[in-house]
Amino acid sequence: MPLIIEPLAQLTAEQQQALAWQLQACVAQGASLGFYHPLCDADVADYWSQVNTELKESKRLLLGAYLNQQLVASVQLVPCQKQNGQHRAEVEKLIVHPDYQRQGIAQSLMHHLETYASQLGIRLLVLDTQSGDKSEQFYQAVGFTKSAEIPHFVSDQQGTLYATSYYFKRLACSLTA
Repeated sequence: MPLIIEPLAQLTAEQQQALAWQLQACVAQGASLGFYHPLCDADVADYWSQVNTELKESKRLLLGAYLNQQLVASVQLVPCQKQNGQHRAEVEKLIVHPDYQRQGIAQSLMHHLETYASQLGIRLLVLDTQSGDKSEQFYQAVGFTKSAEIPHFVSDQQGTLYATSYYFKRLACSLTA
């Protein structure tokens, strides 16, 4: 069955549950996604509720990837709300459930995200990820350039501090400026 990627404009309870499943599984495997393992169900529900509110307000775009009608991956695009930054957006929470990793889903999600961003007039994407994480190689492989590293930016549950790397990618804009 083919991979289907589509924007999720307003999350249903079923979609929120699938997104929580993705997030919890990735954090359990050590992904640095802003949460410690184990995630409290209430914290995860609060997070996706907040995302849902921002989707309704058109402050965020969420793309979902489906295999066999099951939501297995997602990525978010958050356009800058500042007047002088409307040409840029932040990529957040590229999440692929561990059972579906290394199948090209993340690459497909990023391609679709870049297409949507270009259609919105976004010409610059930015993101951050924990330095040394496997995601750094992925972002470089899909054309992002590392621009900086900030030491001691995130911590694990034991209090060990880690650096965060910042990346950017320029996009061709499909709209005339």
